[in-house]
Amino acid sequence: MRQSGVLLHITSLSSPEGIGTLGREARQFVGFLRQAGMRIWQVLPISPTGYAESPYQCFSTYAGNPLLIDLRALRRRSILTTQEEPPPAPREDQVNFAALIPWKNRMLSLAFEQSYARLERKVNAFRRKNALWIEDFALFMALKQHFGGGSWQRWPDDEIRMRRAAALRHYWELLEKDIERQVFIQYLFFEQWYALKAYANKRGISIFGDMPIYVAEDSADAWANPAVFQLDRDRRPRGIAGVPPDYFSADGQRWGNPLYDWSYLKRTGYRWWLDRLDAMGRIFDITRVDHFIGFANYYAVPAKDSHARNGTWHPGPGKSLFDVVARELPQMRIVAEDLGAVSPQVRKLLDATGYPGMKVMTFAFSGDAFNEHLPKYHKENNVVYTGTHDNNTLLGWWARASHQEKHNTLLALGIRHDEEFTHAFLRGTLKSRAMIAIIPMQDILRLGESARMNLPGTVGGNWLWRMKPGAATDKLARWLRDLNEETGRLG
Repeated sequence: MRQSGVLLHITSLSSPEGIGTLGREARQFVGFLRQAGMRIWQVLPISPTGYAESPYQCFSTYAGNPLLIDLRALRRRSILTTQEEPPPAPREDQVNFAALIPWKNRMLSLAFEQSYARLERKVNAFRRKNALWIEDFALFMALKQHFGGGSWQRWPDDEIRMRRAAALRHYWELLEKDIERQVFIQYLFFEQWYALKAYANKRGISIFGDMPIYVAEDSADAWANPAVFQLDRDRRPRGIAGVPPDYFSADGQRWGNPLYDWSYLKRTGYRWWLDRLDAMGRIFDITRVDHFIGFANYYAVPAKDSHARNGTWHPGPGKSLFDVVARELPQMRIVAEDLGAVSPQVRKLLDATGYPGMKVMTFAFSGDAFNEHLPKYHKENNVVYTGTHDNNTLLGWWARASHQEKHNTLLALGIRHDEEFTHAFLRGTLKSRAMIAIIPMQDILRLGESARMNLPGTVGGNWLWRMKPGAATDKLARWLRDLNEETGRLG
């Protein structure tokens, strides 16, 4: 069945808490999607953000982001009894992370102090159910706080950095309360997450999530599982992840994530990956695997380099990994993010897995007659976007497009000059033969470049955009519903 959906990260919802949460506004957005005839809500990774608040640089691949916990829901249940207004936001359409984070952490710590004893039995049941990751994560976060918030690579106690048994025992005892607090906060997050997911699913809305291929260097995953990664004897990365120079950056992108030791992973039956994917399959209805090309061949950047120009390509695990995934996790719905340097090996792997790949309409009109993003090359087994979180908004792209690119766009989509551009472009996207079409909320709201979510290769000023209160109107939903009906995607 042809379906459509909206890309809107949880943080981008409007909310009186200064950041989008898993509370009332999230449920209202589910209602908006249903009214608009859309059946998919795509979000970015929901794990706790680290460096520069990027959801692709998280402290854990399993844990939830405490900033998304809705405090109003905690107050209604008397889990949090303190009433304190969030710090004022200078801009209504942006998250003020610098002021918000300490306030939110303080509120969640108060909830722990006020309600842990009452909820301890439920928290312990959650702890047992998530034993695979929760203990390492809780200790990791408690240690980060204990050592002033720095990366585990710079912790002053080398014994705990290297996870010596005596040091682990010592810090488990020393930081017991802080560890319990971390577990409690994760219990609160996942209680709210699964309640929201159930609410959406009951109304016919699937949650389409995102899983980065790599974990952050400063993460519980890298600290607790050093054998999984290409680390030296001191547990420092030998090489790091990135991409070569491309459309986004002349120097390439130096992501900084540790690379996988695929030989070790294969010897262990890819158990680490199976556990991770299994968790994503429970958290999301559909999982986008970011940077899928890295499974066919990955780009290794020397750790000492400050740019990504000198990286080299190496073979990934290829089909052997996904044969195991198909056998062990047959129920998983995976979408492959196959944008970038798509080699013949990537195409072969995508064909072998049968996973849907991605097409981006704002990439299509460069003038290359063989551009695979052109609508005539779309397949049913694709997910088509106007743009992704890494692209400019539709109107921002149009403002910067060359005269030739604009001419190609108008010609290819049959857009007349007197026709409203956004309406015509969205209709052209929804008319694609791809079974799933996703539109970022910024494009639905006709927002310009200032609403862009991320500019790859830059640090600071990203991941900030929020939807203004009342923006998702009934009128807007009816407009989308008409477009869905016209293009055969009405859910």
